[in-house]
Amino acid sequence: MTPGTSPTPRVVGVALILIGMGATLTSMGIALDPYGRWGARLFPLAGSVALILLGAAELRQAPGASAVERRHLPAIAALLVLSVGYVWAISAVGYLIATAVAAPAALWIFGVRRPLGLLTAAISCPVAYHVVFFELLGVFPPLGRYVDLLDVVGGV
Repeated sequence: MTPGTSPTPRVVGVALILIGMGATLTSMGIALDPYGRWGARLFPLAGSVALILLGAAELRQAPGASAVERRHLPAIAALLVLSVGYVWAISAVGYLIATAVAAPAALWIFGVRRPLGLLTAAISCPVAYHVVFFELLGVFPPLGRYVDLLDVVGGV
């Protein structure tokens, strides 16, 4: 890649496939739920497979097609850092607190700057995701190692 050019679809595709494969292996390391079902493993695994499929689609892109514009690279890097930090935060402080921090951070990266919108995301995203995944779908929530808000609000 020469200076001032964007990565080719081949580079992006291979990177997505490698990240997806690593995420798939990592997802398989998530413990089964207390009943022996895939539980919390299912959604990260689905996302990992989606990365592999997106990488394959990128590889199939026409040779002359444009790749990621350079102006988007800082946002992509910020989302990557946020996603790694989010996974770590879930294991450290539990799902609710980690999501309350990560949701407005993701919106900030995408350009949302209104404090009310960010506050709404910090409150509504953890609640909505908790209801959908843990209550309606019965997925066992990952608990925090150091502190977990579910202990306070009467969760698991």
